Amino acid sequence: MELMIPLNTRSGVPMYEQIYSYMKEEIRKGNLKAATRLPSTRVLAENLKVSRSTTQMAYEQLVSEGYIETVPCKGYYVTRIEELVEVKQAAGEDFRAGLEAAPHERYQVDFSPRGIDLNHFPYNAWRKVTKNTLVDDNKELFLTGNPQGEAALREAIRGYLHSARGVNCSQEQIIVGAGSEYLLMLLSRILGTEHVIAMESPTYKQAYLVLDSLGYPVVPVEMDRYGLSAKLLEESGADIAHVMPSHQYPMGIVMPVKRRQELLNWAGKSPSRYLIEDDYDSEFRYKGKPIPALQGMDSAGKVIYIGTFSKSIAPAIRVSYMVLPAPLMENYQKKAGFYASTVSRIDQNILYQFLVDGYYERHLNRMRAIYKAKHDTLMAALKELEAEFSVKGEYAGLHVLLTHKKGRPESWLVERAKKSGVKVYGLSSYFIHPQHNMYPSTVVLGYANLDMEEIERGIALLKDAWGEEPGNNTVK
Repeated sequence: MELMIPLNTRSGVPMYEQIYSYMKEEIRKGNLKAATRLPSTRVLAENLKVSRSTTQMAYEQLVSEGYIETVPCKGYYVTRIEELVEVKQAAGEDFRAGLEAAPHERYQVDFSPRGIDLNHFPYNAWRKVTKNTLVDDNKELFLTGNPQGEAALREAIRGYLHSARGVNCSQEQIIVGAGSEYLLMLLSRILGTEHVIAMESPTYKQAYLVLDSLGYPVVPVEMDRYGLSAKLLEESGADIAHVMPSHQYPMGIVMPVKRRQELLNWAGKSPSRYLIEDDYDSEFRYKGKPIPALQGMDSAGKVIYIGTFSKSIAPAIRVSYMVLPAPLMENYQKKAGFYASTVSRIDQNILYQFLVDGYYERHLNRMRAIYKAKHDTLMAALKELEAEFSVKGEYAGLHVLLTHKKGRPESWLVERAKKSGVKVYGLSSYFIHPQHNMYPSTVVLGYANLDMEEIERGIALLKDAWGEEPGNNTVK
Protein backbone atom coordinates (compact mmCIF):
# COMPACT_ATOMS: atom_id res chain seq x y z
CA MET A 1 0.00 0.00 0.00
CA GLU A 2 1.04 3.62 -0.38
CA LEU A 3 0.94 5.96 2.62
CA MET A 4 0.26 9.65 2.09
CA ILE A 5 1.71 11.29 5.18
CA PRO A 6 1.52 15.10 5.46
CA LEU A 7 4.92 16.46 6.44
CA ASN A 8 5.62 20.03 7.48
CA THR A 9 9.18 20.95 6.50
CA ARG A 10 8.90 24.28 8.35
CA SER A 11 7.91 22.68 11.64
CA GLY A 12 10.40 22.33 14.44
CA VAL A 13 9.23 18.71 14.85
CA PRO A 14 11.68 16.22 13.25
CA MET A 15 10.48 14.30 10.18
CA TYR A 16 10.73 10.89 11.85
CA GLU A 17 8.54 12.13 14.71
CA GLN A 18 5.91 13.42 12.27
CA ILE A 19 5.84 10.04 10.47
CA TYR A 20 5.66 8.14 13.76
CA SER A 21 2.87 10.34 15.20
CA TYR A 22 0.76 10.17 12.03
CA MET A 23 0.99 6.39 11.68
CA LYS A 24 0.38 5.80 15.38
CA GLU A 25 -2.78 7.94 15.26
CA GLU A 26 -4.03 6.21 12.11
CA ILE A 27 -3.58 2.81 13.78
CA ARG A 28 -5.37 3.97 16.93
CA LYS A 29 -8.30 5.34 14.92
CA GLY A 30 -8.58 2.11 12.95
CA ASN A 31 -7.76 3.76 9.63
CA LEU A 32 -4.81 1.37 9.36
CA LYS A 33 -6.32 -2.05 10.07
CA ALA A 34 -4.62 -4.95 11.82
CA ALA A 35 -2.63 -7.19 9.45
CA THR A 36 -2.30 -4.38 6.89
CA ARG A 37 1.04 -4.64 5.12
CA LEU A 38 2.96 -1.37 5.23
CA PRO A 39 5.39 -0.05 2.62
CA SER A 40 9.06 -0.82 3.23
CA THR A 41 11.22 1.88 4.78
CA ARG A 42 12.92 2.36 1.40
CA VAL A 43 9.66 2.76 -0.53
CA LEU A 44 8.17 5.08 2.10
CA ALA A 45 11.34 7.20 2.11
CA GLU A 46 11.19 7.54 -1.69
CA ASN A 47 7.50 8.49 -1.62
CA LEU A 48 7.97 11.09 1.13
CA LYS A 49 11.30 12.41 -0.26
CA VAL A 50 13.13 11.84 3.02
CA SER A 51 16.17 9.75 3.98
CA ARG A 52 15.69 6.06 4.64
CA SER A 53 17.14 6.45 8.13
CA THR A 54 14.23 8.82 8.89
CA THR A 55 11.59 6.22 8.04
CA GLN A 56 13.60 3.52 9.82
CA MET A 57 13.63 5.53 13.05
CA ALA A 58 9.84 5.99 12.87
CA TYR A 59 9.22 2.30 12.15
CA GLU A 60 11.61 1.15 14.89
CA GLN A 61 9.75 3.21 17.48
CA LEU A 62 6.39 1.86 16.28
CA VAL A 63 7.77 -1.70 16.49
CA SER A 64 9.16 -1.12 19.99
CA GLU A 65 5.75 0.16 21.17
CA GLY A 66 3.90 -2.76 19.54
CA TYR A 67 1.92 -0.84 16.91
CA ILE A 68 3.57 -2.63 14.02
CA GLU A 69 5.59 -5.84 13.70
CA THR A 70 8.10 -7.31 11.30
CA VAL A 71 7.40 -10.60 9.59
CA PRO A 72 10.59 -12.29 8.32
CA CYS A 73 10.97 -12.14 4.52
CA LYS A 74 7.63 -10.31 4.20
CA GLY A 75 7.89 -6.86 5.76
CA TYR A 76 6.08 -4.63 8.23
CA TYR A 77 2.47 -5.23 9.31
CA VAL A 78 0.01 -3.42 11.58
CA THR A 79 -0.58 -5.36 14.81
CA ARG A 80 -3.80 -5.90 16.70
CA ILE A 81 -3.83 -3.17 19.36
CA GLU A 82 -6.96 -3.97 21.39
CA GLU A 83 -4.83 -5.49 24.16
CA LEU A 84 -2.01 -2.95 24.09
CA VAL A 85 -1.43 -1.01 27.27
CA GLU A 86 -1.52 2.68 26.43
CA VAL A 87 0.51 4.97 28.64
CA LYS A 88 -0.94 8.45 28.60
CA GLN A 89 1.71 11.14 28.35
CA ALA A 90 1.50 14.32 30.33
CA ALA A 91 0.43 17.44 28.49
CA GLY A 92 3.21 18.84 26.36
CA GLU A 93 5.17 15.57 26.18
CA ASP A 94 5.69 13.94 22.81
CA PHE A 95 7.45 11.14 20.98
CA ARG A 96 10.89 12.17 22.06
CA ALA A 97 10.06 11.66 25.72
CA GLY A 98 10.99 8.04 25.10
CA LEU A 99 14.22 8.91 23.30
CA GLU A 100 15.63 11.91 25.12
CA ALA A 101 14.87 14.35 27.89
CA ALA A 102 12.04 16.65 26.88
CA PRO A 103 13.42 20.12 26.13
CA HIS A 104 12.29 22.96 28.33
CA GLU A 105 11.94 25.23 25.33
CA ARG A 106 11.46 24.66 21.62
CA TYR A 107 13.51 26.53 19.04
CA GLN A 108 13.31 26.73 15.28
CA VAL A 109 17.06 26.18 15.15
CA ASP A 110 19.31 25.00 17.99
CA PHE A 111 23.04 25.50 17.35
CA SER A 112 23.96 22.99 20.07
CA PRO A 113 27.72 22.39 20.19
CA ARG A 114 27.16 18.97 21.76
CA GLY A 115 24.89 17.51 19.08
CA ILE A 116 25.83 15.02 16.39
CA ASP A 117 24.20 13.95 13.11
CA LEU A 118 22.05 10.88 13.80
CA ASN A 119 20.23 11.01 10.46
CA HIS A 120 23.30 9.37 8.92
CA PHE A 121 23.91 6.82 11.65
CA PRO A 122 24.73 3.45 10.00
CA TYR A 123 21.56 1.74 11.21
CA ASN A 124 21.78 -1.14 8.76
CA ALA A 125 25.39 -1.93 9.63
CA TRP A 126 24.73 -1.66 13.36
CA ARG A 127 21.67 -3.89 13.04
CA LYS A 128 23.71 -6.42 11.09
CA VAL A 129 26.56 -6.69 13.61
CA THR A 130 24.07 -6.78 16.48
CA LYS A 131 22.27 -9.69 14.82
CA ASN A 132 25.57 -11.47 14.17
CA THR A 133 26.55 -11.06 17.82
CA LEU A 134 23.35 -12.71 19.06
CA VAL A 135 22.86 -15.27 16.27
CA ASP A 136 24.38 -18.08 18.35
CA ASP A 137 23.54 -19.03 21.92
CA ASN A 138 26.85 -17.66 23.16
CA LYS A 139 26.55 -18.00 26.93
CA GLU A 140 30.00 -16.46 27.40
CA LEU A 141 28.67 -13.04 26.45
CA PHE A 142 26.30 -13.09 29.40
CA LEU A 143 29.03 -13.70 31.95
CA THR A 144 31.22 -11.12 33.67
CA GLY A 145 34.18 -10.32 31.45
CA ASN A 146 37.60 -8.73 31.83
CA PRO A 147 37.46 -5.64 34.09
CA GLN A 148 39.52 -3.69 31.54
CA GLY A 149 37.22 -4.66 28.68
CA GLU A 150 37.32 -7.50 26.19
CA ALA A 151 40.85 -8.16 24.90
CA ALA A 152 39.70 -8.30 21.27
CA LEU A 153 38.02 -4.89 21.51
CA ARG A 154 41.02 -3.37 23.26
CA GLU A 155 43.29 -4.68 20.51
CA ALA A 156 41.00 -3.20 17.86
CA ILE A 157 41.05 0.15 19.68
CA ARG A 158 44.84 -0.04 19.98
CA GLY A 159 45.19 -0.63 16.24
CA TYR A 160 42.89 2.29 15.41
CA LEU A 161 44.60 4.67 17.83
CA HIS A 162 48.06 3.80 16.52
CA SER A 163 47.18 4.23 12.85
CA ALA A 164 44.81 7.22 13.16
CA ARG A 165 46.17 9.12 16.18
CA GLY A 166 49.79 8.01 16.55
CA VAL A 167 49.15 6.59 20.04
CA ASN A 168 51.78 4.11 21.20
CA CYS A 169 50.55 1.48 23.64
CA SER A 170 49.71 -2.18 24.10
CA GLN A 171 46.15 -3.40 24.55
CA GLU A 172 47.07 -4.21 28.18
CA GLN A 173 47.28 -0.45 28.83
CA ILE A 174 43.72 0.21 27.62
CA ILE A 175 40.69 0.35 29.92
CA VAL A 176 37.19 0.44 28.42
CA GLY A 177 34.43 2.22 30.32
CA ALA A 178 30.92 3.63 29.93
CA GLY A 179 31.76 7.28 29.37
CA SER A 180 34.64 9.60 30.19
CA GLU A 181 33.07 10.48 33.54
CA TYR A 182 33.46 6.89 34.74
CA LEU A 183 37.06 6.78 33.51
CA LEU A 184 37.90 9.97 35.40
CA MET A 185 36.40 8.44 38.53
CA LEU A 186 38.49 5.29 37.99
CA LEU A 187 41.56 7.46 37.43
CA SER A 188 41.01 9.14 40.80
CA ARG A 189 41.31 5.71 42.44
CA ILE A 190 44.55 5.05 40.56
CA LEU A 191 46.22 8.42 41.24
CA GLY A 192 44.70 9.25 44.60
CA THR A 193 43.19 12.62 45.41
CA GLU A 194 46.33 14.27 46.80
CA HIS A 195 46.78 16.30 43.63
CA VAL A 196 45.89 19.74 42.31
CA ILE A 197 44.45 19.66 38.80
CA ALA A 198 44.84 22.48 36.28
CA MET A 199 42.22 22.93 33.56
CA GLU A 200 42.16 25.17 30.53
CA SER A 201 40.04 28.28 30.93
CA PRO A 202 37.43 28.18 29.42
CA THR A 203 36.95 24.42 29.44
CA TYR A 204 34.62 21.43 29.19
CA LYS A 205 32.50 21.99 32.29
CA GLN A 206 31.34 18.38 32.64
CA ALA A 207 34.94 17.24 33.23
CA TYR A 208 35.35 20.00 35.81
CA LEU A 209 32.18 18.95 37.65
CA VAL A 210 33.38 15.34 37.79
CA LEU A 211 36.86 16.24 39.04
CA ASP A 212 35.46 18.69 41.57
CA SER A 213 32.99 16.10 42.85
CA LEU A 214 35.89 13.69 43.35
CA GLY A 215 37.47 16.14 45.79
CA TYR A 216 40.25 17.57 43.64
CA PRO A 217 41.22 21.23 43.96
CA VAL A 218 40.79 22.48 40.37
CA VAL A 219 42.73 25.51 39.17
CA PRO A 220 41.69 27.26 35.93
CA VAL A 221 44.69 28.32 33.82
CA GLU A 222 44.42 30.89 31.05
CA MET A 223 45.26 30.11 27.44
CA ASP A 224 46.93 32.08 24.71
CA ARG A 225 46.48 31.49 20.99
CA TYR A 226 48.55 28.29 21.24
CA GLY A 227 46.54 26.75 24.09
CA LEU A 228 47.30 26.25 27.78
CA SER A 229 50.15 28.49 28.89
CA ALA A 230 53.07 26.38 30.18
CA LYS A 231 54.35 29.38 32.16
CA LEU A 232 51.04 29.91 33.94
CA LEU A 233 50.71 26.18 34.48
CA GLU A 234 54.04 26.17 36.31
CA GLU A 235 52.87 29.07 38.48
CA SER A 236 49.50 27.44 39.24
CA GLY A 237 50.87 24.91 41.74
CA ALA A 238 49.07 22.07 39.95
CA ASP A 239 50.73 18.70 39.40
CA ILE A 240 48.15 17.32 36.93
CA ALA A 241 46.86 19.17 33.87
CA HIS A 242 43.69 18.27 31.95
CA VAL A 243 44.16 19.38 28.32
CA MET A 244 42.49 19.04 24.91
CA PRO A 245 45.40 19.64 22.51
CA SER A 246 43.85 18.33 19.28
CA HIS A 247 40.80 20.60 19.44
CA GLN A 248 40.27 22.58 22.64
CA TYR A 249 36.67 22.80 23.80
CA PRO A 250 35.18 25.33 23.45
CA MET A 251 37.85 27.63 21.94
CA GLY A 252 38.72 25.31 19.05
CA ILE A 253 42.49 25.83 19.44
CA VAL A 254 44.73 23.17 17.88
CA MET A 255 47.86 23.11 20.05
CA PRO A 256 51.09 23.31 18.01
CA VAL A 257 53.95 20.87 18.54
CA LYS A 258 56.16 23.41 20.35
CA ARG A 259 53.54 24.01 23.07
CA ARG A 260 52.93 20.27 23.39
CA GLN A 261 56.64 19.78 24.02
CA GLU A 262 56.57 22.51 26.67
CA LEU A 263 53.78 20.66 28.50
CA LEU A 264 55.67 17.37 28.30
CA ASN A 265 58.73 19.12 29.72
CA TRP A 266 56.60 20.50 32.57
CA ALA A 267 55.27 17.01 33.35
CA GLY A 268 58.77 15.53 33.30
CA LYS A 269 60.02 17.77 36.10
CA SER A 270 58.34 15.75 38.87
CA PRO A 271 57.35 12.08 39.34
CA SER A 272 53.89 13.13 40.52
CA ARG A 273 53.08 15.23 37.44
CA TYR A 274 50.79 13.92 34.66
CA LEU A 275 48.90 15.24 31.67
CA ILE A 276 45.33 14.01 31.04
CA GLU A 277 44.78 14.24 27.28
CA ASP A 278 41.07 14.45 26.38
CA ASP A 279 40.92 13.61 22.66
CA TYR A 280 37.16 13.86 22.29
CA ASP A 281 36.63 14.75 18.59
CA SER A 282 39.97 14.54 16.80
CA GLU A 283 38.38 12.71 13.85
CA PHE A 284 36.99 15.88 12.28
CA ARG A 285 39.43 18.37 10.77
CA TYR A 286 38.93 20.64 7.75
CA LYS A 287 42.32 22.19 7.08
CA GLY A 288 45.68 20.43 6.94
CA LYS A 289 46.48 16.97 8.25
CA PRO A 290 45.45 15.84 11.74
CA ILE A 291 48.15 16.44 14.35
CA PRO A 292 49.02 13.18 16.16
CA ALA A 293 47.96 12.79 19.77
CA LEU A 294 50.12 14.28 22.52
CA GLN A 295 50.48 10.74 23.88
CA GLY A 296 52.47 9.77 20.79
CA MET A 297 55.14 12.33 21.71
CA ASP A 298 55.42 11.05 25.28
CA SER A 299 58.49 8.93 25.98
CA ALA A 300 58.43 9.27 29.77
CA GLY A 301 55.01 7.80 30.60
CA LYS A 302 53.44 11.14 31.54
CA VAL A 303 50.30 11.25 29.37
CA ILE A 304 47.01 9.61 30.33
CA TYR A 305 44.97 9.44 27.13
CA ILE A 306 41.15 9.43 27.14
CA GLY A 307 39.01 9.03 24.01
CA THR A 308 35.39 8.24 23.18
CA PHE A 309 33.11 6.94 20.43
CA SER A 310 30.35 9.37 21.48
CA LYS A 311 31.13 11.99 18.84
CA SER A 312 32.18 9.67 16.02
CA ILE A 313 29.37 7.09 16.40
CA ALA A 314 26.65 8.17 18.87
CA PRO A 315 26.41 9.41 22.47
CA ALA A 316 24.15 6.49 23.46
CA ILE A 317 26.89 3.99 22.61
CA ARG A 318 28.52 5.08 25.90
CA VAL A 319 31.90 3.53 25.16
CA SER A 320 35.05 5.42 26.06
CA TYR A 321 38.60 4.25 26.63
CA MET A 322 41.62 5.28 28.68
CA VAL A 323 45.25 4.53 27.85
CA LEU A 324 47.34 4.45 31.01
CA PRO A 325 51.11 4.99 30.95
CA ALA A 326 52.86 1.67 31.64
CA PRO A 327 54.17 2.84 35.06
CA LEU A 328 50.58 3.37 36.28
CA MET A 329 49.36 -0.12 35.38
CA GLU A 330 50.59 -1.57 38.68
CA ASN A 331 48.65 1.10 40.56
CA TYR A 332 45.56 0.26 38.51
CA GLN A 333 45.78 -3.44 39.32
CA LYS A 334 46.21 -2.75 43.05
CA LYS A 335 43.69 0.05 43.54
CA ALA A 336 41.04 -0.36 40.84
CA GLY A 337 41.56 -3.65 39.01
CA PHE A 338 38.67 -5.23 40.91
CA TYR A 339 36.07 -2.82 39.41
CA ALA A 340 33.96 -4.69 36.83
CA SER A 341 33.71 -3.21 33.35
CA THR A 342 30.75 -0.86 33.01
CA VAL A 343 30.17 -1.79 29.33
CA SER A 344 28.31 -5.06 28.69
CA ARG A 345 30.19 -7.77 26.82
CA ILE A 346 27.43 -7.79 24.20
CA ASP A 347 27.93 -4.09 23.44
CA GLN A 348 31.68 -4.56 23.42
CA ASN A 349 31.38 -7.39 20.91
CA ILE A 350 29.10 -5.33 18.68
CA LEU A 351 31.57 -2.45 18.69
CA TYR A 352 34.47 -4.86 18.06
CA GLN A 353 32.78 -6.22 14.93
CA PHE A 354 31.88 -2.69 13.84
CA LEU A 355 35.58 -1.77 14.03
CA VAL A 356 37.25 -4.84 12.53
CA ASP A 357 34.74 -5.35 9.71
CA GLY A 358 35.50 -1.88 8.36
CA TYR A 359 32.14 -0.28 9.17
CA TYR A 360 33.68 2.30 11.49
CA GLU A 361 36.21 3.48 8.93
CA ARG A 362 33.52 3.79 6.25
CA HIS A 363 31.22 5.61 8.66
CA LEU A 364 33.97 8.05 9.64
CA ASN A 365 34.84 8.81 6.03
CA ARG A 366 31.19 9.42 5.26
CA MET A 367 30.66 11.64 8.29
CA ARG A 368 33.80 13.67 7.51
CA ALA A 369 32.30 14.50 4.11
CA ILE A 370 28.87 15.29 5.60
CA TYR A 371 30.29 17.50 8.36
CA LYS A 372 32.60 19.21 5.86
CA ALA A 373 29.56 20.10 3.72
CA LYS A 374 27.74 21.46 6.79
CA HIS A 375 30.86 23.34 7.88
CA ASP A 376 31.20 24.95 4.45
CA THR A 377 27.50 25.86 4.42
CA LEU A 378 27.86 27.53 7.83
CA MET A 379 31.00 29.42 6.84
CA ALA A 380 29.35 30.66 3.62
CA ALA A 381 26.26 31.81 5.54
CA LEU A 382 28.41 33.59 8.15
CA LYS A 383 29.86 35.85 5.47
CA GLU A 384 26.63 37.83 5.86
CA LEU A 385 27.75 38.66 9.41
CA GLU A 386 31.45 39.30 8.79
CA ALA A 387 31.07 43.08 9.12
CA GLU A 388 29.94 42.67 12.72
CA PHE A 389 31.51 39.37 13.79
CA SER A 390 34.79 37.46 13.58
CA VAL A 391 34.88 33.66 13.37
CA LYS A 392 37.30 31.35 15.20
CA GLY A 393 37.77 27.62 15.68
CA GLU A 394 36.64 26.84 12.13
CA TYR A 395 39.45 24.44 11.15
CA ALA A 396 38.38 21.40 13.21
CA GLY A 397 35.58 19.97 15.30
CA LEU A 398 31.84 20.52 15.07
CA HIS A 399 31.39 24.10 16.28
CA VAL A 400 32.69 27.62 15.69
CA LEU A 401 32.93 30.77 17.82
CA LEU A 402 31.38 34.05 16.79
CA THR A 403 32.81 37.18 18.43
CA HIS A 404 31.10 40.56 18.14
CA LYS A 405 33.58 43.16 16.92
CA LYS A 406 31.83 46.14 18.51
CA GLY A 407 31.22 44.74 21.97
CA ARG A 408 27.50 44.12 22.19
CA PRO A 409 26.90 42.12 25.39
CA GLU A 410 26.86 38.34 25.09
CA SER A 411 23.57 38.30 27.01
CA TRP A 412 22.00 40.57 24.38
CA LEU A 413 23.14 38.29 21.56
CA VAL A 414 21.73 35.21 23.31
CA GLU A 415 18.43 36.87 24.21
CA ARG A 416 17.84 38.40 20.77
CA ALA A 417 18.57 35.04 19.18
CA LYS A 418 16.13 33.36 21.56
CA LYS A 419 13.34 35.80 20.66
CA SER A 420 13.90 34.90 17.01
CA GLY A 421 13.59 31.19 17.74
CA VAL A 422 17.30 30.40 17.63
CA LYS A 423 19.38 28.97 20.47
CA VAL A 424 23.03 29.98 20.70
CA TYR A 425 25.43 29.37 23.58
CA GLY A 426 27.38 32.08 25.38
CA LEU A 427 31.09 31.51 25.92
CA SER A 428 30.78 32.70 29.52
CA SER A 429 29.06 29.43 30.51
CA TYR A 430 32.30 27.51 29.86
CA PHE A 431 34.31 29.22 32.59
CA ILE A 432 34.78 27.50 35.93
CA HIS A 433 34.60 30.94 37.56
CA PRO A 434 32.54 33.38 35.44
CA GLN A 435 34.58 36.35 36.69
CA HIS A 436 37.59 34.93 34.79
CA ASN A 437 35.90 35.60 31.46
CA MET A 438 37.99 38.38 29.93
CA TYR A 439 37.09 37.50 26.33
CA PRO A 440 35.07 39.81 24.08
CA SER A 441 31.36 39.04 23.63
CA THR A 442 31.30 35.56 22.04
CA VAL A 443 28.74 32.85 21.27
CA VAL A 444 29.31 29.21 20.33
CA LEU A 445 27.55 27.74 17.29
CA GLY A 446 27.42 23.95 16.81
CA TYR A 447 26.14 22.57 13.53
CA ALA A 448 26.48 18.77 13.61
CA ASN A 449 22.82 18.01 14.35
CA LEU A 450 21.46 20.51 11.78
CA ASP A 451 20.90 20.00 8.08
CA MET A 452 22.14 22.59 5.62
CA GLU A 453 18.74 24.21 5.21
CA GLU A 454 18.45 24.64 8.99
CA ILE A 455 21.95 26.14 9.15
CA GLU A 456 21.11 28.71 6.48
CA ARG A 457 17.75 29.51 8.07
CA GLY A 458 19.32 29.85 11.50
CA ILE A 459 22.00 32.29 10.32
CA ALA A 460 19.39 34.31 8.40
CA LEU A 461 17.31 34.59 11.58
CA LEU A 462 20.40 35.63 13.56
CA LYS A 463 21.26 38.28 10.99
CA ASP A 464 17.81 39.82 11.38
CA ALA A 465 17.86 39.49 15.18
CA TRP A 466 21.32 40.93 15.67
CA GLY A 467 20.87 43.64 13.08
CA GLU A 468 18.47 45.50 15.36
CA GLU A 469 19.71 48.29 17.55
CA PRO A 470 19.85 47.40 21.26
CA GLY A 471 17.61 50.30 22.34
CA ASN A 472 15.32 49.31 25.16
CA ASN A 473 15.89 45.63 24.47
CA THR A 474 19.44 45.60 25.78
CA VAL A 475 19.92 42.86 28.33
CA LYS A 476 22.10 43.82 31.26
